[in-house]
Order: sequence, then structure tokens, then C-alpha cells
Amino acid sequence: MTADPDDSPMPLDPQALARLHELDPDGRQGVLMRVLTAFETSLARMITQLDAESDSGDAGVVAGIAHTLKSSSASVGAVELSRVCAEVESRLRSGQASDLGHDIERLVAAAWVAKRSVAAILRP
Repeated sequence: MTADPDDSPMPLDPQALARLHELDPDGRQGVLMRVLTAFETSLARMITQLDAESDSGDAGVVAGIAHTLKSSSASVGAVELSRVCAEVESRLRSGQASDLGHDIERLVAAAWVAKRSVAAILRP
């Protein structure tokens, strides 16, 4: 399952990026870039896991991925991905897994947009 290549990156939340910048104000430690790189790597791995779940459809696994991505995406300012993750996780944890395929598609699409947004900062 791949996202539409025409989906343009959405800017990451400036306040979240500012909070990360505050951890390393002069940039010497490269905190922002290291955090974004780690997030991008993690996101790629989780997109692969979500793609695999489109075949087997384990709602518990998808809810776990959504939970993990929810907080990490919020911390880097990928607000839309965090919102989608929260919605999907809540639905799945409450036993509403009848539309799991659609939930996975939503997560993957939002994850690809976030991945491109991070890449735009890492590799302008």
C-alpha cells in the first residue's frame, strides 16, 4: 500500500520544532536533526509494518503502532499524523475494528505526508 506521490508535505508545527530547538539552542549537538532522523527511520519501519497488517489485519498490532506514532509524531510537530493515530487507536481499542483496512490506509497516508515533511527539513 503506497501513498499518492502527489501528496505534498505539510509543514511541521513550528511550536513543536521550537521546543526541540530549545533543547539545543545553538545547534551544536544537532538535537533537532537527530530527532527528525530517528523519527523518519522509525516512521519508515512502521509504514512497512502497517502495510504488512493490511494483509493479516491484526487490530491489536495496528492500535499499538498508532499509539507509538501518536506521541512521537506530536513531539516533532506532525500534528495531522498524531490526530489520525489518536482517532484510529481510540476506535480500535474500543473494539471497533470493522473498518480496519480503511484505518490502515488513513494511517499510511498520513505517515507518508509526515515522512515527506520531515525529509523536506532534513534534505531541503
